[in-house]
Amino acid sequence: MRRFVVGFFAVIGALSLLVLVGVAGVIVAAWRFAAHQAALPDAIVLSADLDHGLAEGPAPGAVARVVFGDQTTLRDFLDALDRAGSDKRVKGLYARLGDDSLGLAKVQQVRAAIAAFRAKGKFAVAFADTFGEFGPGTRPYYLATAFDQVWLQPLGSVGLTGLYSEVPFLRDALGKIGVAARFDRRSEYKTVMNSLTDSAMPPPQREEIDGLLTSLDGQIVHDIAAARGLTEAQVRALIDRGPLLADEAKAAHLVDRLGYRDEAIGAARRRAGAGAMLVGLPRYLREAGRPNRSGATIALIYGTGLITREGTGGGALGANGLDAAKVAAAFRAAASDRNVRAIVFRIDSPGGSAVASETLWHEIERTRQRGKPVIVSMGDVAASGGYYIAAAADKIVAEPATLTGSIGVVAGKVVLSGLMQKLGIAVDSVQRGADAGMFSAMQDFSPAMQGRLDDMLDRTYQGFKNHVAAGRHLSPEAVEGIAKGRVWSGAQAKANGLVDALGGYSIALRLAREAAKVPAGAPIRLVVFPRPKGTVAEILARLSGDSTDGRGISGTIGARVGAVLALYDRLAALAAAPDSLMMPPIGDVR
Repeated sequence: MRRFVVGFFAVIGALSLLVLVGVAGVIVAAWRFAAHQAALPDAIVLSADLDHGLAEGPAPGAVARVVFGDQTTLRDFLDALDRAGSDKRVKGLYARLGDDSLGLAKVQQVRAAIAAFRAKGKFAVAFADTFGEFGPGTRPYYLATAFDQVWLQPLGSVGLTGLYSEVPFLRDALGKIGVAARFDRRSEYKTVMNSLTDSAMPPPQREEIDGLLTSLDGQIVHDIAAARGLTEAQVRALIDRGPLLADEAKAAHLVDRLGYRDEAIGAARRRAGAGAMLVGLPRYLREAGRPNRSGATIALIYGTGLITREGTGGGALGANGLDAAKVAAAFRAAASDRNVRAIVFRIDSPGGSAVASETLWHEIERTRQRGKPVIVSMGDVAASGGYYIAAAADKIVAEPATLTGSIGVVAGKVVLSGLMQKLGIAVDSVQRGADAGMFSAMQDFSPAMQGRLDDMLDRTYQGFKNHVAAGRHLSPEAVEGIAKGRVWSGAQAKANGLVDALGGYSIALRLAREAAKVPAGAPIRLVVFPRPKGTVAEILARLSGDSTDGRGISGTIGARVGAVLALYDRLAALAAAPDSLMMPPIGDVR
C-alpha cells in the first residue's frame, strides 16, 4: 500500500511538472512573439532604471524574464550603451536613479560607459526624486554626475555626506553569555574575525579602513569636481554641508533642474526631436540585438559570491554563491572550445573556502597552459579568495574603487561550552585520536591543537603568497610587504603591483584581444560559459535551486537583506570552516 501511495504521488508530481513546463513554454513563446511585433521608432531616448541596481552575472533566461520580469544586468547596460552609441536612431539616454544600490566600483564602470556614450554625440539625462531620503546618497549622486543634465524632484535632497564605515564588535556581549571566539590569522590586517574577538577596532584595522576611505574619497571628490565644473575644495565643503535640500543643491551647481519625472522625460524627448519615444533598455536589446555577435570568440566566465567547493545549496529557495566545481567546469569547457581565443573572468567575490580557491587557481593555470589567455575583470570586491583565484591570470583589471588584496588567512572556531554550562546543558563525549575534538564547539584548543592550527595557517598563507609572487612576478619580500591580510582599493593595488590596469569590461576585453592576437579593428564575439540552458532545463534548474545565473526564487528578497545580517552570515560561514580566505568586513562604506 505504501509503495502504491508513493508511486501515485510521484506520477501526479511528474504530470504537474510537465504541465508547468508546457504552460511556461506557451508563455515564453507568446512573450517572444509580442516582443517582436512593434518596430523600434526612428527617434529613440533609451530608458534605464538604475534605482534597483545592476545584477552581476549573465543575462536572465527566458523563464526568468517571464516570472521575474526583465532584470537588467550590468552587461545588459553596457551592451545597450555600446550598441546605442553607434545607432543613429538613439539620440540620448534617460535614467532614473537615486537609491543607494550600486557599489562604488560598479558606479565607476557605469560612469565610464555613459561617458563613452556621450562622447559619440549623445545626451544623457538623470532624474532622481531624491539622493538618499533621510539617508546616505553619496554613491547615487556620484553616478548622477556622469550625466550632462541632472534633475531632482523639488522636495528631494542630495545626501552627499561623504563616506562612512562602521563595524560591530561582539566580544563583550558573547562573553556575557559564555561564548568565546578562538581564531588566529595571518597576519595583522586579516581582521575578518575581529568582530568576535575584539571589543573595539584595533590599530591595524583602523589604519586599513582609514587608508581605504582616503583613497575612495579622493576618487569621488576628484570625479564630481571634474564633472560639475567645481574645484575639489568646493566639493569637500559641500560634502561637509550635506545633506543639501533641493534648492541648495541647485544653487551649488550640484543639480541642473528641479522638477518631476514627467517633466524630465518631456525635456529628454524634446532634446531628441519631434516624435522621439522612450524605449526601455531590455526592449532595445531584444529588438536592436546585442553587439559583437560575430568575430573571434572571447569567453566570459562569472565568479560571483562566496567561494564554496560545490555550491551553497538551498533548494528552490536558495541563493547560489561561487561554486568552484561549476566555475572550474566552465573553464574546462572554454579551454576545450576551439573557437575560444581568450577568456575574461569576471570576479565579484569577498573570498571563502581556501580549498575551493586553490581548485580554481589550478584550473586557471591549466587553461593558460593550453594556450588560452585569461584576463580578470574585478567588480566591487575581489579580495582574499577572490584575489587568490585572480592571481593565476595573465592580466588583472580593477576599478579604482574595487576592494581587493587581503592576502591572508583566518581560521578557528567559536567555543560554546560556557554557554552550555549557563543553560544547564551537559555535554559529554567519546573520542578516538588525541585531536578528534579539535573542531568541536564544546571544547577549547589544547596547546597541541593550537600548534596544528598554526601549521595549517602558515601553510595556507605561504601557499597564497607563493601564488601571488609567481603570478605577479614579485619577490617574496615584496609580496609580504603588501600582504598581511590588508585590503586595498583598486587604485592602491595598481600602485602596489597587484593589478595591471584600472577600468572595467572594456579594458579587460582590449587586453583579451591583445593576448589572443586579434587585430584592433577586428570584431569579437563575447560568449558566456557555461552556455545558457534551454527553457525546459532552466525551469528544472530553478526548481532545484541550481540556476547558473544565481537568481533563485529568493533572489529579489535576498537583495534586501541588511548589511548587519550579511556580516553575521559571513561570520557564521567562517566559524563553520576549518580554514578560509575571506575579506575582512570593512563596514558598509557609503
